[in-house]
Amino acid sequence: MDFQEESRLDNIHIRRAAECDIPGILKLLVQVDMVHHKGRPDLFKGPATKYDEEQLKGIIADDDTPVFVCVNEDGKVLAHGFCIKKQIVGDSVLTDIRTLYIDDICVDENARGAHIGTLLYNEILSYAKENGFYNITLNVWACNPSAMKFYEAMGLVPQKVCMEKIL
Repeated sequence: MDFQEESRLDNIHIRRAAECDIPGILKLLVQVDMVHHKGRPDLFKGPATKYDEEQLKGIIADDDTPVFVCVNEDGKVLAHGFCIKKQIVGDSVLTDIRTLYIDDICVDENARGAHIGTLLYNEILSYAKENGFYNITLNVWACNPSAMKFYEAMGLVPQKVCMEKIL
């Protein structure tokens, strides 16, 4: 990391998302959708978001779905991380572990390469450890090899593999 990247990171603040972040989050959600649309246009429609403004208000307010944002000194959302607290209790096969599922991480395409994703992931990891989670899980689409490389660099390994055959 060079000096310019370090000074750029000094101006980044990671915190829980607030309603004022919703416009920036919506822009990032379109970027996420377009990565998936380019890789799998048979499944993803194109410029869209998986949540609307009202849904985001509920998600942000719900402690079981913590959302983290990286913002610059002007308050611009540069990245988001959507998480979901999961636990299956009393299953006949699975143990009762608590999992923090990362539903979505996105770094603005204009801010990539400055290690913002690493900062965000490390914040989520710290949150999970501080709150007694057993593990972190996530899904990554095979059509997104850069995300796969990022998660592997963060130390994640495959837990299970979803396979398909298009008919």
